[in-house]
Amino acid sequence: QLQLMESGGGSVQSGGSLRLSCVVSGYTISDTISNLCMAWFRQAPGKEREGVASIGSDGTTSYIESVKGRFTISKDNAKNTLYLQMNNLKPDDTAVYYCAADMRTYTGYDRLLSRRYNYWGQGTQVTVSS
Repeated sequence: QLQLMESGGGSVQSGGSLRLSCVVSGYTISDTISNLCMAWFRQAPGKEREGVASIGSDGTTSYIESVKGRFTISKDNAKNTLYLQMNNLKPDDTAVYYCAADMRTYTGYDRLLSRRYNYWGQGTQVTVSS
């Protein structure tokens, strides 16, 4: 059973930056973060949860259009940690951000669908003021 713990949220002004981290634990000896499909989702008040960025076990990444060029997803396999670097933040980015993981392999748009993921963190709040 995997456990995911996010950190790094906070309040910033429009144009600012934040880096979110998600530490993964609960592995068996044979598993590593390198084998996981992982993603960042966000949910704003009154809105559905949406996939923001994903990274596959092969290292390929996917982003929703609204964050392309501003957000970067990455992972450090040695530290069992997923990151989301967020630059040039906008008020519309305000939401609770969740990391998610799954042991199955997905590609492309599938990796940004919440129903593809079995493991979730508790979320971290990001607030961007204008």
